[in-house]
Amino acid sequence: MRALARIAAPRNGIPLTITVPSATISAYGFLSPIAPVSSGSVRWSSSSSSSSRWKQRQATDFYAREAKVYGLKSRAAFKLLEMDSKYKLFKRGQTIIDLGYAPGSWSQVAFERTKPNGRVIGIDIIPVQPPKGVTTIQGNFLSPNVRQLVKDYLVEFAQRQSPSVPEVEPSEEGEPIITERQSYIDTERAESVESEHLEENDGRLVDVVLSDMSAPWEQTTGFSSRTLSNPYFRMMNASGMSFRDHAGSMDLCLAALQFASDTLKSGGHFVCKFYQGAEDKDLELKLKKMFAKVHREKPDSSRSESRESFFVALRRKGEVTLTL
Repeated sequence: MRALARIAAPRNGIPLTITVPSATISAYGFLSPIAPVSSGSVRWSSSSSSSSRWKQRQATDFYAREAKVYGLKSRAAFKLLEMDSKYKLFKRGQTIIDLGYAPGSWSQVAFERTKPNGRVIGIDIIPVQPPKGVTTIQGNFLSPNVRQLVKDYLVEFAQRQSPSVPEVEPSEEGEPIITERQSYIDTERAESVESEHLEENDGRLVDVVLSDMSAPWEQTTGFSSRTLSNPYFRMMNASGMSFRDHAGSMDLCLAALQFASDTLKSGGHFVCKFYQGAEDKDLELKLKKMFAKVHREKPDSSRSESRESFFVALRRKGEVTLTL
């Protein structure tokens, strides 16, 4: 795990940014109408009937088409956009943790809404090329080692934020002049203040925790493939067995909530996906103990036949912590 951390995590506290071609995401321009796709213009693969049905649904799905138009990783981006529009989750300069970020559409939205100084960190078991401006760590979030790795990175990044770079101005002769450089004593004092700040916050350095996690399918084929398009594990939408999906989502939500209890600032927000069932009321009670407001959401962009819903928990109570 440590070897993986050195490769996947940023070095020296500097976020790892991999730029991929994508359209610039505007603040409110996602839902513009586009021309419908005619069935005669689509060629279907004959690999399997289920694959054909999935492709047909994607081709006629409004949000899936819009995601392609705007360079979004998936249609799931619109779910987060709807919730942010309603509850104002994001602000400039925030630190965001995106759990189960693959393929990266929620991280794309979070990055655009927290620019220019925001920081988005995505964690997923699936190896996926990160969206622009997003730092990612590959690993199983249910592993205590991976959760500790994320916490250590947050603290390290906060401690290693270097003082402002001295301004350089050209002189009358054209030679650069450094106007001011922070002294060694000032640097030590700044590091001391930062350490005290970290201790006061008790490691709570995150503004918003997002969880769109789903349990992955176990791999049954393609063991020789080692590419980003064919990872070891495949994501799932649902197994078709409501109890299994519900129980799995509760485990993931509780793990995300425990992480939020450890890392979320006072006043921070928490969003998690879950599949409806008997235990979601218990989870809601836990959220109400920790947050000032808790809402159940079923965004318009969430398919009507899907049992997925979202808890949006707002304004973390600073004095409350959970041990699950």
